[in-house]
Amino acid sequence: MDKPFGSPPPTPLPPHRKAPQGACDAHVHLLAGSEFPLWDGRVENPAEGIDFDSWIKLYQEHLENLGCSRGLIVHSILYGSDNSVTISALKRLGDGFKGVGLLPDNASDQQLDDFASANICAVRLNYVHGGILGWEGAKAMAPRLADRDMHVQMLLHADQHIDALATDIRALPVPLVIDHCGWPSAGLDPDGSGIDTLCALLAEGRVWVKLSGLYRLTNAPFEKADRIVAKLAKANPERCLWGSDWPYIMLNGATQPNGGNALDALDRVIDDNQRQRILVDNPAKLFRF
Repeated sequence: MDKPFGSPPPTPLPPHRKAPQGACDAHVHLLAGSEFPLWDGRVENPAEGIDFDSWIKLYQEHLENLGCSRGLIVHSILYGSDNSVTISALKRLGDGFKGVGLLPDNASDQQLDDFASANICAVRLNYVHGGILGWEGAKAMAPRLADRDMHVQMLLHADQHIDALATDIRALPVPLVIDHCGWPSAGLDPDGSGIDTLCALLAEGRVWVKLSGLYRLTNAPFEKADRIVAKLAKANPERCLWGSDWPYIMLNGATQPNGGNALDALDRVIDDNQRQRILVDNPAKLFRF
């Protein structure tokens, strides 16, 4: 069955205030044209007519627009467990860029070593849609990740999942990064189910959270998400990161946003000290820039 094509990223619109020196966009995906094989199980194709070199250029323009000089490239499920597009992007971009890759439950030590040498600092687990790595596999892999100063990144619905996972999370020997504000599926009530547990785990230093993906929760300029973003940042600003989620793939009905208005949304609810921590200091610490 033919897969639909995604939309190309929008022309960047600048934020009201650019990110500070050394800032990191901690959640983007790098795509390509026909240079890299796509996964048979994908739900869409990359946007038409954009090759790998052009995606790199668009990404660099996106970072410049935000004022970011560092980035974390999260391997896209469009490519399955073939991480070559992400590894190639990291080689091209050089210092200041790290990656998150996809590996199966039974990944070998050699695969983990190859990740570490390629500047991939974490593996990703999708607890919402399933995919390459499962929770039991991630727990079993965690000691080997710890040996390599790597961590786990996880997409979940906090209101559906985190209470049941909290005990396991507290026992992990590696950092756990939660994507997209915990992506609450029941709405943006900051006192809703699971959010207090996520905040408790943040306060304990057991997890990190990305204040990202707001366009998947509400429409720009994202005011409906202000209270939940502010609550997470207040719980532990030293365990928060920010990411644009550029180039906004697999929208599934969401409205394509812009990196500038996503950064504006963060600025609306944090102070300057939190801004420095979230955009510069925290990613430098976790990703070892």
